[in-house]
Amino acid sequence: MTPESVLDYLKSHQQRFVDDLCDYARIPSVSAQSAHTSDLKRCADWIAHRAREAGLDPEIFPTDRNPIIIARTPRNDPRKPTFVVYGHYDVQPPEPFELWKSPPFEPRLEGRNVFARGISDNKGQHLAHLNAVEAWLKTGSELPCNLTFLIEGEEEVGSGSLQRFLPDHRKELACDAVVVSDNGIPTLKHPALTYGLRGVAAIEVRVEGPGRDLHSGVFGGTVDNPALVLCQILAALRDSRGRIAVPGYYDDVAPLSAYERRQMAKLPFDAEKYRRFLGVRALNGERGFTPEEQRTARPTLEINGLTSGYQGEGSKTIIPSWASAKLTLRLVPNQKPAKAIAAVVRQIRKLCPPTVRLTIRRGHGGEPYLVAPEGALAQAALRALKAGFGHEALLAREGGSIPIVSDFKRHLKVDTLLLGMALPDDNPHSPNEKFSLDAYERGMRMSAHLWPELSSACRR
Repeated sequence: MTPESVLDYLKSHQQRFVDDLCDYARIPSVSAQSAHTSDLKRCADWIAHRAREAGLDPEIFPTDRNPIIIARTPRNDPRKPTFVVYGHYDVQPPEPFELWKSPPFEPRLEGRNVFARGISDNKGQHLAHLNAVEAWLKTGSELPCNLTFLIEGEEEVGSGSLQRFLPDHRKELACDAVVVSDNGIPTLKHPALTYGLRGVAAIEVRVEGPGRDLHSGVFGGTVDNPALVLCQILAALRDSRGRIAVPGYYDDVAPLSAYERRQMAKLPFDAEKYRRFLGVRALNGERGFTPEEQRTARPTLEINGLTSGYQGEGSKTIIPSWASAKLTLRLVPNQKPAKAIAAVVRQIRKLCPPTVRLTIRRGHGGEPYLVAPEGALAQAALRALKAGFGHEALLAREGGSIPIVSDFKRHLKVDTLLLGMALPDDNPHSPNEKFSLDAYERGMRMSAHLWPELSSACRR
């Protein structure tokens, strides 16, 4: 049971928690841009200081790039279960600036929302957990478990330092489960345990033709145009039913069970409202699956960027010497990034004519993740969600990827519980990112209830 004093503490300190959230969001901790290296160090110092104020014992670990923070509850008891809370203090680049209604690192309060880059992804979500633990510690309430916060600064660029850090620190990070709040829920009335994540794999394709840009009138018709060739290759990677036209791509895809499809059907979804929110003329996806299934539980292939030729004002009549595209694959259980990339690369090479030179560069990858929702820890998490948000919790899958979750499974040998607080319109990675203060407040309550529930599940 969560003591009433813990919940009262959370309620009485709400304004300070909002102020802290805004202070945290003011730091432009953009990991993709080297100009912000000092800001990332400052942000790591901020969260370590905040953890110390909450009553934890923090330690900052330097890396080749951005620091990793580990903060523990004091006087850990080996007789109690231990849980790790993961989060990241780095944020996405805020560009394009002109689409923001207010400066991205000057938090703006509008109604019950705060707008700022990184406030939902992920500063607000892991700060809610830290606030909840503070409430336990500052009221003198005995936590039924040991807690370790693991906060990194490179999630938005692949978590390279943390991936190298985990094997060497697995003993000090030993735990019974990892808790991650870096994902979303359908609505405040529909809190959800995310039991599955899609994986990701990236490649870059470059097609080269003539040694320089050519006059399209003088030379057109005698050489292959790299931009046209690349477009033809990419267009052939999807068929008319919305399926990825790559032999063997679906061989390892674990089909959705009838139970899973029933659970997904319980999630609130309005196709027309969703269409309007996205700003598209019509929805489009793989035939035979609902939009929710398409975006969370089916594999995809997307073009993330396409570049070639003249992009300036007016026209320039050329045959470009090269064209390139950045692609990502979203993968589902039981697909493997290396195998999926190999299949796509084979097909691209098969489609490419001999009139051009083809170069394919493999990028980052992360495996899909799935945890059994019937397990004791998952059921405990569902109870905490209900207590915190005041509504029955649902089961959901997430279309995005959190590659570090697979690393936790590999190195710590435990499952990860994904307990999101973000709402669908929070705009992570987009202009005007926001975080709901109602989600923030209820997320703190959920976290306060979570530790007794998980600890009880571990003792069964």
